[in-house]
Amino acid sequence: MVNARRKAVESLYKGLCTVKVWREVEDPVTHATTHKGIPLFTDQKCKLSFEKQTSTTPTGGPALIAQTTKLFIAPELDIPTGSKIIVTQYGKTAEYARSGKPAVYMDHQELMLEAFERYA
Repeated sequence: MVNARRKAVESLYKGLCTVKVWREVEDPVTHATTHKGIPLFTDQKCKLSFEKQTSTTPTGGPALIAQTTKLFIAPELDIPTGSKIIVTQYGKTAEYARSGKPAVYMDHQELMLEAFERYA
């Protein structure tokens, strides 16, 4: 039963994502330590969902429009806060960062994303 439900959810996934984390890396030749974005997961099936929210200001000014971005992905993946998440869906690629705690369900998890600016 669980496998059928998970397959149904994953059949909606139209994107692929790569998750990168900021880690110390030692150069094998110079032994100097630097920081780099290291892939944690690559080519993971996923789905981006967008929701636009509008609100008016109390002063009667122009409406403010905000967009919420949510990532649906496999529940067993542990994606640290502040990771860079590169998603390609419908031929477009965008970079995001995970914000907040994921909502983990039996057959998927939902992560709220924000536009990537820098590693945390």
